[in-house]
Amino acid sequence: MKIIPSMSVEPAEVPEGASGMQIRWVIDQKAGAPNFAMRVVDIAPAGFTPLHKHEWEHEMYVIQGEGTMVSDDGEHKIRPGDAVFVPGGDLHQVRNMSGDLLRVMCLIPNLEKNC
Repeated sequence: MKIIPSMSVEPAEVPEGASGMQIRWVIDQKAGAPNFAMRVVDIAPAGFTPLHKHEWEHEMYVIQGEGTMVSDDGEHKIRPGDAVFVPGGDLHQVRNMSGDLLRVMCLIPNLEKNC
């Protein structure tokens, strides 16, 4: 077992098309997890993740702040305690439209390091 203080992990490079975003790869293959990666994503006020899609799914959990999930079927508010499932192939983006930090835990399969 490993216990990893998530804020002790240095933020990694963010994907192209993002603004005001930090991503911490808290648990991944380097930590010995063969199947899934857990990231903590911080999005500053007025920041956003890239608008994109890919073949793998996301599972997200809103830890702090409020934001908007953009998808093929429109925009949806998210707030602390919300769980979000993004199927593979779906267009998606997370936007922070508030004046406070938005922090989201995001789980993906260990395929590639994309957001």
